Amino acid sequence: MSLLDVRNLTVSYPVRHGPLQLAARSLTAVNDVSFRIAPGETLGLVGESGCGKTTLGRAVLRLVEPESGTVWFEGEEMTALSRDELRVRRRKFQMVFQDPYGSLNPRMTVEEAVGEALDVHKLARGEARKKRIEELLRSVGLDPSCANRYPHEFSGGQRQRIGIARALAVEPKLIVCDEPVSALDVSIQAQIVNLLKELQQRHGIAYLFIAHDLAVVQNISQRVMVMYLGRVVETAEARALLAVPAHPYTQALISAVPSVDPLNRRLRIILPGDAPSPIHPPGGCPFHPRCPKAQAPRCQGELPEMREVTVTHFASCHFAGHGNHGKPA
Repeated sequence: MSLLDVRNLTVSYPVRHGPLQLAARSLTAVNDVSFRIAPGETLGLVGESGCGKTTLGRAVLRLVEPESGTVWFEGEEMTALSRDELRVRRRKFQMVFQDPYGSLNPRMTVEEAVGEALDVHKLARGEARKKRIEELLRSVGLDPSCANRYPHEFSGGQRQRIGIARALAVEPKLIVCDEPVSALDVSIQAQIVNLLKELQQRHGIAYLFIAHDLAVVQNISQRVMVMYLGRVVETAEARALLAVPAHPYTQALISAVPSVDPLNRRLRIILPGDAPSPIHPPGGCPFHPRCPKAQAPRCQGELPEMREVTVTHFASCHFAGHGNHGKPA
């Protein structure tokens, strides 16, 4: 049984226009996305800026309301719950935000920030609350003596550890990690990724790990999902995706990942132009204006469905798995 089951999720935002700010059109940030996460699994979600990764992560937790589609958590439909019903169940799924500087209240001490969730869900009081906070700080590699200090007294990596401790406070089964290391130095990134892996092994937590850096994602994920212009274009086990990417966009992303092995370096694929505006998406395959392998008129006029490359590998490309077209460049 899946822990999380997302079915045909779509999220749109109104684009307001003119002096009266009327909603003249809409921007579809997430377009008909479906995926599953098993208990204790890490699903990596990658794609360039603006592809809809963060919106998808927030919609899964209903921090953003979807336009259509459903989100099922442990067999219960989260999208059908009222706000009060959802509040009770929020302890099962939490989020670690991208910005360790902006995600903590500067007026709250570490003890107050971490203990807030314990108070909201009435999980501990008095001495038990204090011991629980100390235990959480130790679990993320922080000294409990820092509990009375404020966020501005910590480095970026330490603040992100505080954010992780805060998410762990309610013993969640799923944590959405929204680019949790992108604002950190490379050496600190490795520490945070290793911490997340250690906590997963200890507590059996599942992660939706959002990032734009494939090198980071491959180090923590069992499976990887690639997004482009609001749609999922490829999903596979991490090793298979990196070894034999089937979608031309994934091939381009992987070609940009640095390699220290001179025998394993790929020819860099430079995509022409920028990603199209999601307000005016291209017809047919959304990637066809930049795709070096696009074939008219099919790619221009027909939206590709997810094709099975192998039993656990799927790609949204008309030619995935056909001859050399589906092989890495």
